[in-house]
Amino acid sequence: MISLNIEKTLGFISKENVFAYESQVKAAQDALENGTGKGNDFLGWLHLPSSITQEHLADLKATAQVLRDNCEVVVVAGIGGSYLGARAVIEALSNSFTWLQDKKSTPVILYAGHNIGEDYLYELTEYLQDKKFGVINISKSGTTTETALAFRLLKKQCEDQRGKDMAKKVIVAITDAKKGAARVTADNEGYKSFIIPDNVGGRFSVLTPVGLLPIAVAGFDIEKLVAGATAMEKLCGKDVPFAENPAAIYAATRNELYKHDKKIEILVNFNPKLHYVSEWWKQLYGESEGKENKGIFPAAVDFSTDLHSMGQWIQEGERTIYETVISVEKTNHKLEVPSDAQNLDGLNFLAGKRVDEVNKMAELGTQLAHVDGGVPNIRIVIPALNEESIGGLLYFFEKACGISGYLLGVNPFNQPGVEAYKKNMFALLNKPGYEEESKAIRARL
Repeated sequence: MISLNIEKTLGFISKENVFAYESQVKAAQDALENGTGKGNDFLGWLHLPSSITQEHLADLKATAQVLRDNCEVVVVAGIGGSYLGARAVIEALSNSFTWLQDKKSTPVILYAGHNIGEDYLYELTEYLQDKKFGVINISKSGTTTETALAFRLLKKQCEDQRGKDMAKKVIVAITDAKKGAARVTADNEGYKSFIIPDNVGGRFSVLTPVGLLPIAVAGFDIEKLVAGATAMEKLCGKDVPFAENPAAIYAATRNELYKHDKKIEILVNFNPKLHYVSEWWKQLYGESEGKENKGIFPAAVDFSTDLHSMGQWIQEGERTIYETVISVEKTNHKLEVPSDAQNLDGLNFLAGKRVDEVNKMAELGTQLAHVDGGVPNIRIVIPALNEESIGGLLYFFEKACGISGYLLGVNPFNQPGVEAYKKNMFALLNKPGYEEESKAIRARL
């Protein structure tokens, strides 16, 4: 499934100290399994992959097919975990340029509700004016400002352009089972709907309908994705010996590095298709661990692109960082460097070589340079960019995150700090019920 290598951290920390976490990791695993740790009401992700039924997958695929048959474009409306997991998988598996082609067998997947950019939303609605489009509205409450605002615009436009009956067919709600504005809207309008489980937080929700439905609409095999995650669930289980459990080793290593003042973890990829996997990972770890004035800061770079910008800082900047590199063992396509008679660019020494070989040597050379520059390096190798590998990678990071948060001593499943900006924003916008806060805030301006 994946290969985890921590050898390039061992000039900075010792393997003995990493393996000394074994008892703490076991306690964390037991707390997860037994529901005795902090945030134990949000552990539904833990055995989610192995609990997904064929009937559930069939329902998701059937709904996805309705959207595929009736839409040129499907807009996924959601923020944070309500869209990042789906986008991570779709971007990782998609042809980078298919969306530019005139004739498509698969709807274009676009995203809204993850910002409040007026220009972005205007340009989106303009683009959709002559398109047969549908919407997947993802919100447990239905009142998250960014998503609710976008959905209000998209719902009206869909109904105006396609009629109420067709809008009912191509708008799908993924929301709470019983309560909230999105549930009321779905029931009143007669939308097909799926449930966000109460015990699964947004950043752990990629293997719920939140992620699975958009991924299926994009044309990818959600059965294989779930199978990869299920295999990783087993590989990272509580009864797997510490030395053989990649999630345990990763969690222990990053916490030991943190103890040695490595406060920033940079997730690195050498494949541009993994950019949104990094964005998903940043939310997963940032929102899970950044509490009580503690936590490793999650950052991400795309190499070799960012070697020409952030590479200087990583090589010679403050030594408070370490890198976790995701390496893809096998590409899906083959492209060789051609020979050129004039050789003005001096690249004939690469003639006949695979582009991926050049990329792999850039990866290896970067690793050696950064380690020599004082940056510990963790390496994760996945076999290929396919559904099984991505499913396994996502679950690996989720399980390691749960363990790591408990090792750090925080509740990895809540996010109280996220509410601070909302309270201020609502007060500044004069939302009913925030009158006192509005007075207090305006007095500070």
